[in-house]
Amino acid sequence: MAYLIPLGAIVTVVGLVLLMVCILRVAKARKAGLPEEELRAVLEATVPMNLGALFLSALGLMMVVVGILLG
Repeated sequence: MAYLIPLGAIVTVVGLVLLMVCILRVAKARKAGLPEEELRAVLEATVPMNLGALFLSALGLMMVVVGILLG
């Protein structure tokens, strides 16, 4: 079960990178001064990716904990 620790760390890092992409996408949209409707569309398109990134991060951390407990 020792392979779960590095694999979980990789999954967590991928999730964190995706979270950064979400943050940068929204910051870029806000900085562009888009009208409210277009800004809302960008935010609505970003929400599923944000939730997926949070899920990946949480899953990776759970993999690390399970790897530590079983290792």
